[in-house]
Amino acid sequence: MKISNRYKLTIVGLLLISQIGFAQKKDENIGTEVVNVVKPYSATISDAFKVKETPSLDDDDNSKKETIQYNIFSFPVASTFTPAKGKAAGVDKPKKEKLFSNYATLGFGNYGRIIGELFVTEQLSRSDYVGGMLRHHSSQGGIEEAILDDKFYNTSLDVTYGSQQRNFNWNADLGYQHQVYNWYGIDQTYYNRDEAFYVAIDPSHTYHNFYLGGKIGFEDSFFNGASLKYNRFWDNYGSAENRFLVKPSFEFDIMDAAVKTNVIVDYVSGSFERNYFDLNEIKYGFTNFGLNPSISLTQDDWAFDVGVSLFYSADLEHSESKFFIYPNITASYKLVGDLMIFYAGADGNLQQNSYREFTNENPFLSPTLYVAPTSKPYDVFAGLKGKLAGNVSYNVRGSYMQENDKALFRNNVFPLAVDPALPNNVESYAFGNSFDVVYDDVKTFSFFGELKADLSKNISAGINGTFRSLSAKDEAEVWNLPSITFGANVDANITEKWYAGLNLFFVGERKDQVIAPDILNDPAFYAFTTKTLDSYFDVNANVGYKYNERLTLFLRGNNLFNQSYERWMNFPAQQIQVVLGANYKFDF
Repeated sequence: MKISNRYKLTIVGLLLISQIGFAQKKDENIGTEVVNVVKPYSATISDAFKVKETPSLDDDDNSKKETIQYNIFSFPVASTFTPAKGKAAGVDKPKKEKLFSNYATLGFGNYGRIIGELFVTEQLSRSDYVGGMLRHHSSQGGIEEAILDDKFYNTSLDVTYGSQQRNFNWNADLGYQHQVYNWYGIDQTYYNRDEAFYVAIDPSHTYHNFYLGGKIGFEDSFFNGASLKYNRFWDNYGSAENRFLVKPSFEFDIMDAAVKTNVIVDYVSGSFERNYFDLNEIKYGFTNFGLNPSISLTQDDWAFDVGVSLFYSADLEHSESKFFIYPNITASYKLVGDLMIFYAGADGNLQQNSYREFTNENPFLSPTLYVAPTSKPYDVFAGLKGKLAGNVSYNVRGSYMQENDKALFRNNVFPLAVDPALPNNVESYAFGNSFDVVYDDVKTFSFFGELKADLSKNISAGINGTFRSLSAKDEAEVWNLPSITFGANVDANITEKWYAGLNLFFVGERKDQVIAPDILNDPAFYAFTTKTLDSYFDVNANVGYKYNERLTLFLRGNNLFNQSYERWMNFPAQQIQVVLGANYKFDF
């Protein structure tokens, strides 16, 4: 039987109302109510609506966006695409130069000059290595003004064995040096003799030095390390010297400051067979114990290094001792970053002199010296340093220094025999052709200036000068020390194969003593007078050609102005000197 749609909807509505009624809590006092159905419900199309997929919510809490995490599950995709290689524009990549562990240098020049160097090293394991260096420089002489033999010879051999461990490193050194020089600086105007007189003089003087030493260093330890060295130095005139030097150092931090302490034990003793004027033996011996604690502090643009040096010096031959205290204070302030830094301070030290160090500075000394330490109570200085540009640096400094018992080289003006019948009756250094060491208190006011520049990646240059005002307490002059020194250098890589360098220096006037000729022609009368040594200007140059990565050819020229200047009185230097040689690098 068919039921109309209107009745169907009426029945569904009644069923829904009845279900709601049963779902409510039963209330006994709900009461009664009459429901009159005026008109049955009939749905129309206008009552239908579409639910929006993203409804608008007025609740602020519900309007917050949820955090969404994206995970990408990648998997390889076969592709035949090949990207083009990129290329840096405007960058010149230099060719990486191969480094070699060993090299040999050999050169020959006028005046019978020979120079040679051989350096070899071998890595024995990942940590241990061994190395050696052989050097030689000699000349057969030939100075026109020299009437005595003026050749020289200098050869040294150094061997080292070392190890680089994770937390420490050490090395042991062994070496020997052999030197031959001649006292050729005799005053021919004073000794106006025939050739036989000079032939009888043997001016040769030979030095020998043997040393044994080593170093050890530690990482991440308050004990930084230590160095020790023993030297045995002697000559062919019976002179001998022993020196033993130990320098341990310590460093640790207190708060934000670094505290350093250096300890010094410096012992030297030696003897000469005779005095310059008699046959009495000369002996000397000193032991210096030093302690140098310092603390480093930084605050903003300030940097301080405050310390003190304490020395106890014992004169072993005269059973005397002295105690010294020296300041070691420096401070710096960045006025304009790294462009201008002001620095100042006061420094002092006790310098242990030795026969070997004297001969390294002046090889024409007589073996009749007295050796003693030099005390520098203070050196007060101030200056400016920094950069004028990214590739130009400068440094200017002024200082005032006091040195007590400063060692000065002075000519042995008084011969042992003023008019010897035969020159072999006296020592070969006793004709006014050697130098003595005298000690005096010297005050020095100096000004130093330096400028360095990298003009390009292939050209570098530098210039420096020092001006001094010197005054001695007892001596008539501060012997053989110039008031003005000047230096300059230029180095250039001309091409990939060619390079060149130029070095020049100027040394001002110095003063020394001479014996004035006797106007009465009587050898019993003589007079000391001061002589001024002329200033000199020396120019050195070199040019080289890199044939390949192993072989380099070079040409060096010294004293290119061809001057016959005197570095020491009556000792003229060799004039223009030219050396042609080669350097070869190799590996085993």
